[in-house]
Amino acid sequence: MIEAASAFGALRLPRSTLFGRGQRHALGSVASKLGKRALLCTDARQAAQPEFAAMVTDLQAHGLHTHVFDQTIPDLPIESIEACVEEVRSFEADLVIGIGGGSSMDMAKVVAVMLTHGGDIRSYYGEFAVPGPVMPLIAMPTTSGTGSEVTPVAVVSDDQRGAKVGIASPYLIPLVAICDPDLTITCPPGLTACSGADALTHAVEAYTTLARAADPMLTEEHVFVGKNLLSDHFARLAVANVFRFLERGYRDGSDVEAREGLMVAALSAGCAFGTAGTAAAHAIQYPVGNLTHTAHGDGVATLLPYVMQYNRPYCAEAFAELAKVIGLPEGSVEEMSQAFIDAVADLLGKVNIPRSLEALGLKADQQDFVAQNALNAARLVKNNPRPLDLSAMQSITRAAFSGEREALRTA
Repeated sequence: MIEAASAFGALRLPRSTLFGRGQRHALGSVASKLGKRALLCTDARQAAQPEFAAMVTDLQAHGLHTHVFDQTIPDLPIESIEACVEEVRSFEADLVIGIGGGSSMDMAKVVAVMLTHGGDIRSYYGEFAVPGPVMPLIAMPTTSGTGSEVTPVAVVSDDQRGAKVGIASPYLIPLVAICDPDLTITCPPGLTACSGADALTHAVEAYTTLARAADPMLTEEHVFVGKNLLSDHFARLAVANVFRFLERGYRDGSDVEAREGLMVAALSAGCAFGTAGTAAAHAIQYPVGNLTHTAHGDGVATLLPYVMQYNRPYCAEAFAELAKVIGLPEGSVEEMSQAFIDAVADLLGKVNIPRSLEALGLKADQQDFVAQNALNAARLVKNNPRPLDLSAMQSITRAAFSGEREALRTA
């Protein structure tokens, strides 16, 4: 069972984080202090925006030479990273800037590793495999979801393995994060929902990850150290903001207050899970995403209520605490913990997150494959508050496929 967090806290964050409308205009000045030759990693849609062109002009006005790689694609296949490295090697960048969603920021992270240390991308899989510091990184999100601007992880797609794989190292944390809500104004409703649901999943899983004994070597031996005093603070802030602003931002993309609130939520959730980690919803999404070719945020959010239901016996108090954060009526721990799970499912339904893995596109005969392969995500499985084996994974995936949480209430 999850007990109240002891007086242990850990955070790994950027050296500098800037938040607020118009903060993108600081990019040129910030970058000029970190390097002279800036590689910008983004996607084709973002590269076509006038705001992006203005940022490139700002960099050049501050004396930087720039090279734009705008071919980042979702899920970040290894081949796309290798293509970027090959294209920019002769440019001799000394600074990498990721501008866009999670894939663009993760592209910047992995390219920085490759340009600094070389070798095979696969040699950096897992925790602590990056051998040392990388060239300076600046991250600028244009969606409010992944939190990659402040986290020590990048996720890539490896076709040889048929799976998404994480590279996790404190060296991947950007030196500077610049978070400007104005860059999210043009996000369409579906992307707003997917991104905000991703942030909610990060926050809930970070708040309920397995709490470990406060050994002084904990942060030296694990990139993700579990539930703790400091990550909990950011997780609560993220949950509160998602519940306050997600449906508003989904219904009206021009609602600036909602855009600000959602970016605070994504940033805070990144601060939380970047140290505490995530768990079963993310482990199961890896094979689900590969099979269905659906967005990461949609996948983890579809799974979240089912994972929460499975985990409830081990973290009812934590769920009850989050119920208070969002203002649910007082009751017993059992009542409030269940009410919070129901509230999460209700909110996700209001922004049209798929209600089941079947609705997400998974086939019935793929359920056991998903359960088996989810166990391969060791860094996520070990973080789950309730132990996970194949039978447990199967119970979650079958409930999530059918859209019925009832079977997990007594599991």
